[in-house]
Amino acid sequence: MLMNGAAFAQAAAECGEIQKTLQERKDLVAKANVASNSKKKMTPQEACGLFGKLQANGAAGLKWITANKEWCSIPDSFADGFKADHEKVSGIRAKVCSVAAQATKMEAQARAQAQNGGGGGLLGGPGLTGSFKMPQGAL
Repeated sequence: MLMNGAAFAQAAAECGEIQKTLQERKDLVAKANVASNSKKKMTPQEACGLFGKLQANGAAGLKWITANKEWCSIPDSFADGFKADHEKVSGIRAKVCSVAAQATKMEAQARAQAQNGGGGGLLGGPGLTGSFKMPQGAL
């Protein structure tokens, strides 16, 4: 099949659209790597948001790859690798967001307990009350 110049240019432009998704993915992964190596760690909520963006990016990339695999001659190895990476990110996101939800719940419980006058003790109980006398004499 021969393509005229306009059709070939259109195909090349369509096949290049994945580059934007791949660059966005690269930037998100770099952001995650910087956060994991920095002294100031991300909160679980921030990590959940970042992995949510990464998962959305992967879903968009998979959709594009599926729709354009034949037309753009995308190798099976690339498509399979992208899919495996996306599934890995989805699993990590589920874990991170679960931790974020648990942390949010615990923070809310701690605030509620503090507002109700509870807490103060080391293990969240009412704490110790009363006095404690030091023994007299030689120790």
